[in-house]
Parts: sequence; structure tokens; C-alpha cells
Amino acid sequence: MKKTSVYLSDYEDALLSRIAEEEGTSRAHVLREAIAAYDAGRTDGEGKPKFALIGSFAGSGGSIADIPEDELMRGFGEQ
Repeated sequence: MKKTSVYLSDYEDALLSRIAEEEGTSRAHVLREAIAAYDAGRTDGEGKPKFALIGSFAGSGGSIADIPEDELMRGFGEQ
């Protein structure tokens, strides 16, 4: 493991301490867990970025990957 320094506001510092105390763990552990949760929310679990466009298709909240290709291609090449 590597040691690092992080600058926190007074509020963030107090929040970090409170969470660590409530969880019965160290501040460093809370930070490591927060980093892992942040990464999980922005990647697919294998480190690859998520590219879903939420709500991009008729307000369904689905992914663009779920739209049939012929529907995606409709209108291309038309003038």
C-alpha cells in the first residue's frame, strides 16, 4: 500500500471521522471504500467505462445498446 495525503474541508474531515466511527473502522478504510464505490459507478466492473446513455431513447431510461440497429440507422444518408 502507498501512503498519500488528501486535503479535506472541515466538513469533509468531520464527515469522514463520523463515518469511520459509525462503521467502527479507520478513516483510511472509508476512503478506500469510497474510491472503490466511485470506480464501480463509472466502470463496468472490469475497469472499462460505462457508455450507456440513460434516458436517451424515448425517455425509457434504457441503454442505447438496447435500440435495434435499423432504428438507429433510420435517416442516415437521406437528404
